[in-house]
Amino acid sequence: MRVLPCLMLSTLVLLTACSSKEPEYTTEADLYHAAEEQLERSQWESAIKNLNSLEENFPFGTYADQAQLELIYAHYSSGEADAAIATANRFIRLHPQHRNVDYAYYMLGMASFTKDQGMFERVMPVDTSKRDPGAARESLANFTQLLNRYPDSNYAADAKKRMLHLRNHLARYEIHVANYYFKRGAYVAAVGRGRYVLENFPQAPATPDALAVMVQGYHLLKMPEQANEMLEILKLNYADYPALNKNGEFDYDYMYNNGKSPWLAYLTLGLFSKNEITGFDTREIYDPQYKPATDVARAD
Repeated sequence: MRVLPCLMLSTLVLLTACSSKEPEYTTEADLYHAAEEQLERSQWESAIKNLNSLEENFPFGTYADQAQLELIYAHYSSGEADAAIATANRFIRLHPQHRNVDYAYYMLGMASFTKDQGMFERVMPVDTSKRDPGAARESLANFTQLLNRYPDSNYAADAKKRMLHLRNHLARYEIHVANYYFKRGAYVAAVGRGRYVLENFPQAPATPDALAVMVQGYHLLKMPEQANEMLEILKLNYADYPALNKNGEFDYDYMYNNGKSPWLAYLTLGLFSKNEITGFDTREIYDPQYKPATDVARAD
């Protein structure tokens, strides 16, 4: 009497196992179209498996080149930036004259900027301008290479926008470092970082902070002539800079306590407030990316 239920149970388990097994594709077209469907559904792991299988079994087939390009995208979308970079570099090496090689260069720039980001940073807002800028520099170099080689590429416009973001990102990093040097008393190094921003990223939103860094640094180095020169440039271009008072004089205490008056610290001997060097960071004033939203949509 127990044979039938056991047999039915075995059959059910077997059917379940068979239904959960991924289908096997034997032709090049089947592999490619299956991978395309999986990419559309964001099934990155399955798509990568089928694209790799296509490349291994049909290296000179009809879909071989396109499959390699799709594989770059699949690795990038699945968070495998290093694999995306390796695949893009391999495509460029094997197909330097391919009509779509500009896409490989574009994806190099996209992947190189994200390769050091962890899962937490992809979900939560993080101030990436304080990170090691190596990935940003690499990404900027890759986008620059794309524009130099293929200025009329379909990806050129987007690459330019991303390059602008990267330049602003790198400029802000230099200001972070300058603020750190102020804390360490390394005023020459701080001035050097400010000068680097002016020379390499002259239109970046960090420019006013770079000028302020140089004013402050030269002042601390007891070089009033150079400090005044930078101050005049700051007043001429950024008269509303928060470290400037109504008379156009520079407040050398501004870099303490996020621009708040240090007098409370002095009067209370540091009991209620510490005279902490926080440096210069006016992103919320000069960088559109960080300006708080002021417009409120009307109700329908």
